[in-house]
Formats: sequence, C-alpha cells, structure tokens
Amino acid sequence: MTALLAGRVVIVSGVGPGLGRDLVLACAREGANVVLVARDGDRLSRIEREVGDPSRTHCVPIAPDDPNEPTRIAAEALDRFGAIDGLVNNAATIPPLTDLVDAPTSDVTASLDANFYPAFHLTRAVAPTMRKQRRGSIVMINSAVVRHPKREFGAYNIAKHALLGLTRSLAFELGPDGIRVNTLAPGKIGGARLTAYFEVRANERGMSPSAIEAEYANNIALQRIPSSAEYADAAVFLLSDLSRSITGHLLDANGGEYFD
Repeated sequence: MTALLAGRVVIVSGVGPGLGRDLVLACAREGANVVLVARDGDRLSRIEREVGDPSRTHCVPIAPDDPNEPTRIAAEALDRFGAIDGLVNNAATIPPLTDLVDAPTSDVTASLDANFYPAFHLTRAVAPTMRKQRRGSIVMINSAVVRHPKREFGAYNIAKHALLGLTRSLAFELGPDGIRVNTLAPGKIGGARLTAYFEVRANERGMSPSAIEAEYANNIALQRIPSSAEYADAAVFLLSDLSRSITGHLLDANGGEYFD
C-alpha cells in the first residue's frame, strides 16, 4: 500500500522530545520529506538521525525572536525539496497558571507570542507557495482547553482559541486555492512531562504515581492515556488525502476523555 504522505514535503515546527519528535517520525514513516524546525539544533540533529535517511530530512534551527525566521524556513524548504505540501504548527509553551483577573498583561502577551504568533507567521510564509501549487494541508496543534477550559489555564486558553479562529478564517481564505486548514486538539499526552506531573501530585497526596495515573485513566473511555505517537498519527490523517474533504475542523483526540 502506498504511504499516506509519499513524496510530500512537510514542515514540522516546535520539534521537541515528545509530540514534535513523533510528528517528524510519523510523517517520515508515511513517506514525507520532512523539514524539522526548532530552536535546539542539537535536538533536531538527534531526531534527524532517528529518521535514518538524511536525503529526506532538513533541519532548520531558529531564533524565535527573529521576525525573518518564518520566511527563511519556507525558503529553505523550497530550496531543499522544491515544494511545501504540508505544515504542522506544533510550537507551544504553557504560561504561568494564574487567574486572568490577577495575571499581569505580560502573561497573556507572552502566551500569544509563544502559542499563536509563530503559527500565524509561519502559515503566512508558506501560503504563497501552497497557493502557487494549488494544494496544501496545514495542521494547527491545539489543546483540549478550547473544549473544556480550566480556571488556571486562562492565558493559554486565550492563545489556543486564537489559533482555532485562525484555522477557521484561513480555511475560508485558502480553500479556493486547494489548501485545507484544520486543528488537532489533543487531550492528555502520555510521556515524560505527564509522568513528572503525576509524581508531583503523588507526593502531594501520599500516593504512588501509578495510582495517580490510574485515576486519570479511569476518566477516559479507553481507560488509558494516549501517547504522543497516537496524536501524531491523527495529524498525519489531517495532512493526508484521507481527509481531503475536511477543512476548518477541530479534531478532538483524547481517548474519549471528552466527547464534545
């Protein structure tokens, strides 16, 4: 069977040790040439080696505060592979967990700077190429907070709602050019970060981390916490032609923790 992304060129931003890494590996597994983007060049090189075929990868270490970086990323992708067929905007940072009425304005500004504007600027940088090609798929990695907000995540929630608004606005704007724009809202992501969180909660309550994890899993229909690799597979679906009739959509992926 033909790989889902065979011959496609996909840019993945925010390539870190968890979901970002698995996004790269999933795209490569499905046949894509992958452009890896993050501030940590050493980490990019390590993940590139995991792919195992340097002819199909290109690393772009960036300085996030440089406004010229999105244009450079798009240019390097074109120079290296001659096209841009997909973009996964994965860069994100959780800001301080403070009630919005008490939080300094700088918390909200910083959240937008980390969680909205990188996707906004990089999407605008790749759009001219996708329009010229008359094809493309853009995936914004969002969060379950847009469905089920939590009090302490106010600044993060604002930025993620902005990302959802960007998705739906661009779906209208770019649809006539054959470009689809969707957003993926993961729930809890199994991995080192969540394990560390369970350890903190376990210490607070005098329980074992595995008992804390079991409590969380019991609230999920599948009775387990999905892995970052599973969320990456959902992103591949949105990048691929299997979702060719889907645009402007918020795809919930959470193992059944929430149904809407």
